[in-house]
Amino acid sequence: MVINKQLLPEACCTLKISGKGQEKLTKMFKALGNPHRFEIMKFLVTHPGCINGNIVDYLPIAQATVSQHLKVLSEAGWITGTYEGTATNYCLSESNINWFKEKIGEIF
Repeated sequence: MVINKQLLPEACCTLKISGKGQEKLTKMFKALGNPHRFEIMKFLVTHPGCINGNIVDYLPIAQATVSQHLKVLSEAGWITGTYEGTATNYCLSESNINWFKEKIGEIF
């Protein structure tokens, strides 16, 4: 596709993100795009340090499905999990959330 640059308005600013940073940001956005994962995030904001079983009780979906959503959120950097026996305690990843907030602040 050829764009006639004469028709484009002049850029007001730049967004200095590319490569791995851009991949991380888009992965984080994509992870939040699922309604169940968004509900998990809401739950974790209001119930820090909860275990997987509490999340399963909160959502109307199977435990295996919750586990898959937790895996996606973890791979995207939104959450971390620590093992306690057979249970996993999930909490928000403060460092990644702060990074996300910083990048969003640069965009908007």
